[in-house]
Amino acid sequence: MRINIDQRQLLVDTADRSGFVKAGDKVDAFALKEVGGAELSLRRLLETGPLVLVFFRFEGCPACNIALPYYNAHLAPAVKELGATLVAVSPQVPERLVGIKERHNLDFLVATDFGNDLARKLGILYGYDEPSRQAALAKGTSIGDITGTGTWELPMPATIVIDQTGTVRFADVSPDWLVRTEPENVIQAVHLIRERAAA
Repeated sequence: MRINIDQRQLLVDTADRSGFVKAGDKVDAFALKEVGGAELSLRRLLETGPLVLVFFRFEGCPACNIALPYYNAHLAPAVKELGATLVAVSPQVPERLVGIKERHNLDFLVATDFGNDLARKLGILYGYDEPSRQAALAKGTSIGDITGTGTWELPMPATIVIDQTGTVRFADVSPDWLVRTEPENVIQAVHLIRERAAA
């Protein structure tokens, strides 16, 4: 428990917030793999409206197993009603990631960011510190084995809202993985995009 607390505090204290994705940034083309096998390109995801990306750590993360069902109840319906697309994103490989969608009957897309490519471009990656690595190895497994990535990198929890021009209109990144974005803030951001488009 102490190692977990210390790692989260270290991330809060040392995160390079200047490198985080922020409102006004343009998002380059990317592709994700949906757990059902579909290829999700940025262009395709923006065809029908704004895009909401929710980055989370991995299928077995306890905090993620609280956050995603909460978003399913309190964020997904409003996002859908506003004509936006919600995608939860993790670097974990699809065949291992699918469990969190099935367990909670999530009514939104869940997809893999292979190699953390998109998370890296958005500046939201972190690596395990040495005590956390040693604690994981003492339990007989590394996070790279769990995710299927072979690395010690994970995305910080982050929620990003992108309009149909590919411009970020809202970005919230949390170095502490127990802290997640409130649905109301995301819904408001999508509302503003819709109002701007209608003006």
